[in-house]
Amino acid sequence: MNKVARFFKDESGATAIEYGLIAAATGLALVAVMPTIKSKLQSTFGKISSKM
Repeated sequence: MNKVARFFKDESGATAIEYGLIAAATGLALVAVMPTIKSKLQSTFGKISSKM
């Protein structure tokens, strides 16, 4: 019974799961934003290269 109680009180894996959720959310945000950033960067570098 003591081992079962310790198992349910153990929170060492919770941190790893939280970091995994944060990484997944960051990845989804990047996937959503990349098309906008890509077009703006292409435009900016195109202007720079035409002025050179």
